[in-house]
Amino acid sequence: MRVEEMMMDEILVQVERLTRCCGDVRVVDDVSFTLFRGQILGFLGPNGAGKSTTLRILAGVLAPDAGRIMIDGIDLLDYPVQAKRALGYLPEHPPLYSELTVDEQLHYSARLHGLNRRASRQAVASIKQRCGLTEVSRRLIGHLSKGYRQRVGIAQAVLHDPAVVVLDEPTVGLDPIQSREIRELIHELGQERGVILSSHLLAEVQTLCTHVQIMRTGRLVYASTLSDLECRQSTRLRIGLKTPPPLTFLKQLPGVNRVDELSKGRFRLHHSAATALTASLIQQANDWGLWEMTPELAHLEQVFVELILETDTDR
Repeated sequence: MRVEEMMMDEILVQVERLTRCCGDVRVVDDVSFTLFRGQILGFLGPNGAGKSTTLRILAGVLAPDAGRIMIDGIDLLDYPVQAKRALGYLPEHPPLYSELTVDEQLHYSARLHGLNRRASRQAVASIKQRCGLTEVSRRLIGHLSKGYRQRVGIAQAVLHDPAVVVLDEPTVGLDPIQSREIRELIHELGQERGVILSSHLLAEVQTLCTHVQIMRTGRLVYASTLSDLECRQSTRLRIGLKTPPPLTFLKQLPGVNRVDELSKGRFRLHHSAATALTASLIQQANDWGLWEMTPELAHLEQVFVELILETDTDR
């Protein structure tokens, strides 16, 4: 077995039926999932879906009302100190002291993680180089750009070399160049660890992550690998017609649920997965002057929007 395959078989996080209530509302409702080494798992969902609460529970900041969390084989609730040694956590607003220098902040964090002086010096020197902080090591945190502050936040989350890294909105508020640099750093971290990150940026998750989960009103409603998503059978068909029929006629084609008019003579047909739509269009090709028929591959945005629209409909 190759090293990569052995890594992917190693379970780093096992979450079973995680639940947390706020009054009568289940903010996190019976959530279960597994994270393996080498995976970067993206958490998506609208505001209030329970993403940040779930991550805070995983980081040991909040206690669940029910459920079990195993971090690198250690029960987080029964042995929190030991489990947290295998965990690095970056909240949405990194806990940094503006009056400290980068070096002082990282050495302070290293001691909090239980590293002795010698180990702290080695860990800080290594992580500064890895996170691109060497040149700003003597600058005050309060004088750094937001991009560099995010780098410091990630550095202090991983300087004790945890097996699992949890990141809550790691690129929020960054400019495009800073975001790209942070994404490259996260990608590097994910090569040898397990990474869980929450983000509102669908394109970022689809580019960076190996797996994705979508939360809605406290529950996991979608989970998939990105490769499976890309291979998912298309349910959207883009067509071009020289002499299109009335829109109502297109809506009556077998299996069609919705029709979007993209431009003059160009349409997007939303249809069920099992349908004879293509055959029907070919039969009408001569009458309509069919010149384009392109299945659109499934995208994360499509899945996300459909799930949220389904929620609104259910209400």
